[in-house]
Amino acid sequence: MTSAHDPAACAVLLLWLPVGAGGHVVKHTSRWWELLSARREHRPRAPLLHAALEVVLHDGRYVVEMAPAWGVPASDRQVVASGPVGLRALGRSRFFRYEVRCWRDGVIPDRRWAVGGPVVVSRDEATAARLLAAVEQVPVLTWGRTVPPTGEIWNSNSLVSWLLVRAGLPADLVPPGGGRAPGWAAGLDLATRGAWRGPSGPE
Repeated sequence: MTSAHDPAACAVLLLWLPVGAGGHVVKHTSRWWELLSARREHRPRAPLLHAALEVVLHDGRYVVEMAPAWGVPASDRQVVASGPVGLRALGRSRFFRYEVRCWRDGVIPDRRWAVGGPVVVSRDEATAARLLAAVEQVPVLTWGRTVPPTGEIWNSNSLVSWLLVRAGLPADLVPPGGGRAPGWAAGLDLATRGAWRGPSGPE
C-alpha cells in the first residue's frame, strides 16, 4: 500500500478524516465522548478518525461514505441506503437519519483535513468494481448502537471495514497519528459472519 496515486488509474482509496473536522458541535461532543471512554478503559485519550472511500474506475470517480442525511445541499447524492441515528424510532425525522452514498464525482466536505493523505488499498479494477457492487448490500443498522459481540457501535467506520472485507481487501488497517476508529471492529465482524441487507441479513 502507498499514499500516492495516479488519478487516471483504477484504485480504491481510503481516507482517514478527523471526527468533526470543519465543525464545532461534533468536534466538541466527540472529544468529551473519547475522554470518558479513555477513562473507562484506562488508556490515554486518542484522536478520533472516521473513514471514507474513493473508488476510481475508468468510467469515473466515486465517493463511498456514510453521513448524516441533513446538512448537505440538495443534489443527486446517489443514496443507496438510509437508516436511523441513535434510536430506530427517531429515524422518522430527517435529522436522525444517515445516508450511505455511492456518489459519482461526489464531494467529501472534510477531505482537505484527511490525516496522512489518501491510502491506496488496491489498484485492481475488478476489486474496485466488486467493492462498489457491495455498497448496495451493506447492513442498515442504527448508527450509534452497539453491535454484539464486538461492543463497538455501528457507524461510518463500520461501513468502510465491512466493504473492504466484502471486496476481499485487507481490513487490518491502523489509523494514522495514533488515532482511533471506533466502529471498525463492528464492520469486520458483520462481514466475516456474512451479514448484509436482504432476507437473511440485518434490517
